[in-house]
Amino acid sequence: MSTITWNDGRSIQLTGGDTAQCENLKAGQLYAVFLYNASGEDQNIPVTVNIGNGHPPKPVNVPGTTGNNGLAALALISGNDTQTANVSITSHQSGAKIDAWIGSVGMPTNTSGIENMQLPFNGELQQFNKRARYYAVPESRWYQLTLNSPQTQFISVQFSENHAKVFINNPVGDPSNIIIPTGTVAEGSSYEVVKPQGQPQTITYQGQGNGQQKVWMNADSQQNSSDSTIVAQYI
Repeated sequence: MSTITWNDGRSIQLTGGDTAQCENLKAGQLYAVFLYNASGEDQNIPVTVNIGNGHPPKPVNVPGTTGNNGLAALALISGNDTQTANVSITSHQSGAKIDAWIGSVGMPTNTSGIENMQLPFNGELQQFNKRARYYAVPESRWYQLTLNSPQTQFISVQFSENHAKVFINNPVGDPSNIIIPTGTVAEGSSYEVVKPQGQPQTITYQGQGNGQQKVWMNADSQQNSSDSTIVAQYI
């Protein structure tokens, strides 16, 4: 059991009874805590996300997996609600392990263990692997983003300052069991879930640059990220 200082949002590993504390969240930004089951067993791990006395703690059930090949669970936190977030494994079940990091336009500030790359807006395919974080400041013009994956329920997140889009290729069932809003965060105002309009393997999204940075992060396993790609270009 230990308390981990997590102000840089870096990739860490928690075991049963551990708590990670970040005291560096900023007003006007939306954050996602990415939680992966690293136990290598097909058993869910209960995690508690606490953002302070003004809001009740939120339970998050991180999906079980075989061989560390499962989806991440996402806990969404607004910097308007809190500067501090605590993430704890609430059970002492044998072998419980969670890989975790914080994503936003400004996090993690320590990208050790994360593939941190600039996303080129040139229409060329980029691999979208586990632990991939792409960033860009799109020009003040229309652009098109294309996400492609052959994997079922492939999830990725686009961050703007105070808003997120959760993209789900090949969606199956209700994603609300792994996308957990905290505090005042709400679907529709703080984030939206985007699914394919036609061919289920492909999501095409059009947006407009405004001089602000955007970040794209993968929320899936390495196995499920095989052959998954992201493409950006101006239109």
